Amino acid sequence: MWEKLLDRFLSGMMVEDRLSITYPDGTTRDYGPDTGEHAHLAIADTGTVRNIILNPDLGLGEGYMNGQLTPRNCTLDQLLTVIIRNRFKGQLPPWLMLANRVRFHARRFIQRNAPRAARRNVAHHYDISDDLYRLFLDEDMQYSCAYFRDDAMTLEQAQSAKKAHIAGKLCLEPGMSVLDIGCGWGGMALTLARDHGCEVTGITLSENQLATAQRRAEDAGLSHRIRFNLQDYRYTTGTFDRIVSVGMLEHVGVPNFDTYFGKVAELLAPDGVALIHTIGRSAPPMAHSSWINKYIFPGGYVPSLSELAPALETSGLWQTDIEVWRLHYAKTIRHWRDRFDASLPRIREMYDERFVRMFQYYLTVCILAFEHQMQAVYHLQLAHRRDAVPLTRDYLYGKTTAPTAKPPEREMADH
Repeated sequence: MWEKLLDRFLSGMMVEDRLSITYPDGTTRDYGPDTGEHAHLAIADTGTVRNIILNPDLGLGEGYMNGQLTPRNCTLDQLLTVIIRNRFKGQLPPWLMLANRVRFHARRFIQRNAPRAARRNVAHHYDISDDLYRLFLDEDMQYSCAYFRDDAMTLEQAQSAKKAHIAGKLCLEPGMSVLDIGCGWGGMALTLARDHGCEVTGITLSENQLATAQRRAEDAGLSHRIRFNLQDYRYTTGTFDRIVSVGMLEHVGVPNFDTYFGKVAELLAPDGVALIHTIGRSAPPMAHSSWINKYIFPGGYVPSLSELAPALETSGLWQTDIEVWRLHYAKTIRHWRDRFDASLPRIREMYDERFVRMFQYYLTVCILAFEHQMQAVYHLQLAHRRDAVPLTRDYLYGKTTAPTAKPPEREMADH
């Protein structure tokens, strides 16, 4: 029964490329035209076929993790490319369309992310081990999209360019107070304190990252300028000249967008500037990946701009600039995956094969989301005042240091 359902499913889905499936009984069937890309997948048991039918996203990921799915004469990258390219172009069976609608509407319950749940979700991924992340991240341990001004840049150069670009958009002056929401291992905070003379408060929910960030600040002799706290953004108080948040909005959850941007508005000084760096969808909202939610980022969600817009509008903040980075994250993750694969002997000493295959699948599917789906990175520059930053982007380019914004002129009330 399950093989027949999968046969019907793939017959309708594959319209651009060819996918060959070797079923558990040894028979091989071809789906799609012989004019595009070609990939071949072997399925070891009927249980995996059933899992793919019930939830293709989860079943495919778990099948690969468990060694029940094997690409034949192709790489995992090539296999997933063929599947993703055809996923929304063909006709999906009614039961799958219904299941997707249910998961989509359930996201408001799944992503409530109350403070205690939020801490558990963060620990699931970020408290694994610093030793693992050091093997594939750059030297500064930036676990977010780099900025490739040209293709010849190394990962280290592109991550430095990302931090410089963000610092430029913040229009920093020495002595300014900066709040870093979701500070990770402290790389951004260290850069802003060391290179721009800022007083930085970094908050995180990861105990592992907190300890590393504090140690790095002490080793750099910057403990007098940086304070790292284990704290939920919802409980943060004070007023800050600048706010930066890199790769954290994806963990907030749909029900909390109003709270998040409301908190940014509350904490930001009247003449302040905030820069929110987040993954987003350049397409209508859709259900989040079941596999990513279960194994990688519980409670996570990649929002569409249409989902962020109402919260931005009611926050009272100006959207002074919105920049879209399209393929930068695909390039970033390809660097990570190359380094991960180069470190496999060491990683296999630390983790079992199932974990290794899980992480390889995670990195690969994320690359392809940026290369073949409507996924990008957004820079949301926000301020209370429309003149808090220069009126054009000229200030960001062609200079080695970022200028400061002019003191705001008195403006008429918006009536």
